Amino acid sequence: MTSTRVAVLVGSLRADSLNRRIAEGLVASAADGVELEIVTGLDELPFYNEDVDGDTPPAGAARLRETVAAADRVLVVTPEYNGTMPAVLNNAIDWLSRPYGAGALVGKPVGVIGATPTPYGGRWAHADVVRSAGVAGATVVEDVTVSQSALEVDPLTDPEVQEKLAAAVRTLVDFTSAAAA
Repeated sequence: MTSTRVAVLVGSLRADSLNRRIAEGLVASAADGVELEIVTGLDELPFYNEDVDGDTPPAGAARLRETVAAADRVLVVTPEYNGTMPAVLNNAIDWLSRPYGAGALVGKPVGVIGATPTPYGGRWAHADVVRSAGVAGATVVEDVTVSQSALEVDPLTDPEVQEKLAAAVRTLVDFTSAAAA
């Protein structure tokens, strides 16, 4: 059986972050035929600089590009920092967007989920990820967005939120480019 590989980009670097725990829960509960892999090393990426992105990009950037290019889908799990996506996530998307028109995100189905302890549940960060990934050439799967306020419920234990998250992963995995037409 062929497995669908999903590269998971987590926007929080904190080891015990809510969004990292959401991602880890999704990895642990992945359906048969679905392989979710949390991409590591985002904290080791230098800020994107075209001067160092030549024939031999930094090792961390090369690993990131290879991991995402080898995946069938990308799932972004992110909090919201000051009304937008975390800088580490924006930087990763910058690295993945290059070379222009041929980056690892081009044509790749991408979805975004996450939770924050705000009344808005990360909607602004998610909108920024959607816009940035789309500009980078990704095929944004709109029905995958789950913006959950951690003030309302515990996203790690609430059955309704857990079902929304699982449904988001299923939608991303089941997405075909024909569905976009």
